[in-house]
Amino acid sequence: MEPSFETRRRGTWTVIEVRGELDLSTSDALRSALDGAFGDDPPRIAIDLTDVTFMDSSSLGVLVATLERARERDGELRLVGVQGSPAKVIALTGLDSAFTIEGSVDDLPA
Repeated sequence: MEPSFETRRRGTWTVIEVRGELDLSTSDALRSALDGAFGDDPPRIAIDLTDVTFMDSSSLGVLVATLERARERDGELRLVGVQGSPAKVIALTGLDSAFTIEGSVDDLPA
């Protein structure tokens, strides 16, 4: 299933809702979608992975690079709705301690 990306605002957060599978063949599309969230300074980006059915390490690399870019600009990046395959990949790599993970978009701070 090709991924889809929808960007919306929720208060001061730019929320990118991701749906589908994230793998090597779709990592460029993910990177492009996340690049579009860097309009504000400092950026506050939430990546909603609730509807992601599969994620591999190449996509995780895109998320890590986006986290570093947000931090370089004194911003924040939060992952939302991490479960299933994304949760497994993040936990296996030990990166669950690097990311701030929220249960839902409603849990994002104001």
